[in-house]
Amino acid sequence: MRIAMIGSGYVGLVSGACFADFGHDVICVDKDPGKIEALQEGRIPIFEPGLDALVDDNVRQGRLSFTTELAAAVSGADAVFIAVGTPSRRGDGFADLSFVYAAAREIAGAITGYTVVVTKSTVPVGTGDEVERIIRESAPEAEFAVVSNPEFLREGAAINDFKRPDRIVIGTEDDRAAAVMNEVYRPLYLNAAPILVTGRRTAELTKYAANAFLATKITFINEIADLCEQVGANVQEVARGIGLDNRIGKKFLHAGPGYGGSCFPKDTLALVKTAQDHGAPIRIVETVVAVNDQRKRAMARKVIAACGGSVRGKTIALLGLTFKPNTDDMRDAPSLSIAAGLQDAGARVRAYDPEGVDQARPLLSDVTYADDAYHCAEGADALVIVTEWNAFRALDFARLRASMSEPVLVDLRNIYSRSVVEQHGFRYSSIGIA
Repeated sequence: MRIAMIGSGYVGLVSGACFADFGHDVICVDKDPGKIEALQEGRIPIFEPGLDALVDDNVRQGRLSFTTELAAAVSGADAVFIAVGTPSRRGDGFADLSFVYAAAREIAGAITGYTVVVTKSTVPVGTGDEVERIIRESAPEAEFAVVSNPEFLREGAAINDFKRPDRIVIGTEDDRAAAVMNEVYRPLYLNAAPILVTGRRTAELTKYAANAFLATKITFINEIADLCEQVGANVQEVARGIGLDNRIGKKFLHAGPGYGGSCFPKDTLALVKTAQDHGAPIRIVETVVAVNDQRKRAMARKVIAACGGSVRGKTIALLGLTFKPNTDDMRDAPSLSIAAGLQDAGARVRAYDPEGVDQARPLLSDVTYADDAYHCAEGADALVIVTEWNAFRALDFARLRASMSEPVLVDLRNIYSRSVVEQHGFRYSSIGIA
């Protein structure tokens, strides 16, 4: 099938490369000439394990190409995916849909023959209705259907998630469009991937509901962790105790410094705004958003407490800056609030991240960047594990102890046990373990 992917960011590039790997003919479109030039030269603008090889292979096989020309890509396509950004809008936090609607207007002028226009971007309920109205108004004679097909990709594991999905949600009331979408995803039949065909509005809401539920689960265990510290309990054991219940499940029950990234912060906020606009406020999600925002700043206070109540004039070393490992994404990363909180308290901040430094530089001021974890720790008064990269899971504590000014380890991801750290002479602080 011929597929046009409008937007070559994280979702568009991963989806386009995976569709091409299925055997479809895919053209990825982007307005940014620099990004398209880089992709044409084999340079991938984001870090995602395995993506560079996947793109290279499918470009070489002639199934994947890149362009700035939307009209040429859309003309003759069986399916056109809108995968542009929907950032939180300044002022009210609602999803900014200007890029989606602009894409719809351009698509309308390029459609030839029956075309399924697929909203892949995460959008509020009712966006598909507006996309359909825009195309119908701009091209009254066009044969098309608008479908919602939300993505459920985890950064760092996106290719596996695309090829082995928990589910594929297709939102349409049009049988012809459903048939096209089934053909698009037909290669996944071998993996018995469940395809859920729903109404378009239901599909749009499903994406937001899924992310809000996971964000709620994370925030719940983080608050339980705070209680554990006060009553002398162990949050890791609590999480295991409840996670073994099949009704709850063990995933997303790892206490930490709060969620970040490109999805949970903006999607929870957008869901809150949508619910308020429709007179059906979601108080649980409103609280999740508030608690998570407060938690990130509280992690700086936790570091200050571990340093004896003051960090003025001290050097604090941060290991990990991205919101999670195996990505270079710094959007709403807890490290941003932690670094700012420590600097406000008078600390000098040094940091190291295996992939995120280039993305962090424009977002963090007055931070010194190190070449590796040990360089980062030299002369530091405290070492803080912010992101659980594999490179930080087997640190040489004797080497760290010898190079640091003070032997303080603040483990915000609970990747070490207290006994192991303390036997090397460190003072240890973790999350939810008294």
